[in-house]
Amino acid sequence: MKNLSLILNAILLVAVAVLFYLHFSGKKQSGSESSITAPADLKFAYIKSDSILKHYDYFKDQKTILEAKGKKLEQDLQTRGQSLQNEINSYQKNLGNLTIGQAKALEEDLGKKQQNFRLYQQSLEQEVANDQAKLTEALYTRITSFLKKYAEGSGLQIVLKYDQTSDVLYGVPGIDISKDVVTGLNEEYKTEKQKPLKADSAKTNKK
Repeated sequence: MKNLSLILNAILLVAVAVLFYLHFSGKKQSGSESSITAPADLKFAYIKSDSILKHYDYFKDQKTILEAKGKKLEQDLQTRGQSLQNEINSYQKNLGNLTIGQAKALEEDLGKKQQNFRLYQQSLEQEVANDQAKLTEALYTRITSFLKKYAEGSGLQIVLKYDQTSDVLYGVPGIDISKDVVTGLNEEYKTEKQKPLKADSAKTNKK
């Protein structure tokens, strides 16, 4: 069940699709010329995904929750596995005292239990995978939603993801907005966490 441990640092968090069609001149389509050029005043920036993962409070909270859940599921699986192993050991130890019919019946029973154990293990692994996928989707939605508002306020037209998996090999520090994005995301998350507390407080005051 080592696969139940969450390895979330490899998750592709911020995938912002960027397509450039630059300077198609001299090409004729249906007898007419067509050219597309990039704006001269194009503004872009980048964020480092590892910085987001390291400093985004929402991600850290969700990671802690999922890791705790993963450990609990792993412990449960180990307990079930040990119980099944004990039954197998007992069967093997007492095999000489069993009739052929008794031995066959126990073997069939243990076989079904082993099959059920494998199915249970697969269900837990799928549950963890689903949780990871949901977190990835939530992160993507939260980050891209914030970037849209951030870009509108700062005049940015493109935001790139900068890490070892991206096509961006270098970026000057001046266009790295990771710190601003993390700060903004954490402020939104802090406000979000405070909303239920205010609602509970209002209910208490009414009473």
